[in-house]
Amino acid sequence: MSRHSGRFKRSVVDSYLSGDESYASAASKCGVDAATVRKWVALYQAHGDAGLSGKYDHYDAAFRLSVLERMWREGLSYRQTAALFNIRNAGCLAGWEKRYHAGGIEALGPRPRGRPMSKLPAPAVPVAASDEAKSREE
Repeated sequence: MSRHSGRFKRSVVDSYLSGDESYASAASKCGVDAATVRKWVALYQAHGDAGLSGKYDHYDAAFRLSVLERMWREGLSYRQTAALFNIRNAGCLAGWEKRYHAGGIEALGPRPRGRPMSKLPAPAVPVAASDEAKSREE
């Protein structure tokens, strides 16, 4: 869940777009980081109010590849690409790029969720050679 409401984000964006304030002054007035204001403005300019609303999506391998190809073709930054495609976390693009270079389009597919199950061998039960070697409890 987002820490800030869409209405709050819109008011910050409007204060910047009015031309009276810079990213830094709009950010300090509202108690957020200047980079956050820059991201909200870019999302608003690219997608309108929909860019400021909460979103949770899973992207398939074909979409991820098309995003990376456009980013490479046009020389866009992660932040610009995320704003263009309305992807909330620009940092995930670096992970997509790294995985693509390591394993191709197959690496962009969904990854297994949760902790991996380890296949540990069953503990060995020591076998006593004779009854004399056994303890009282055995």
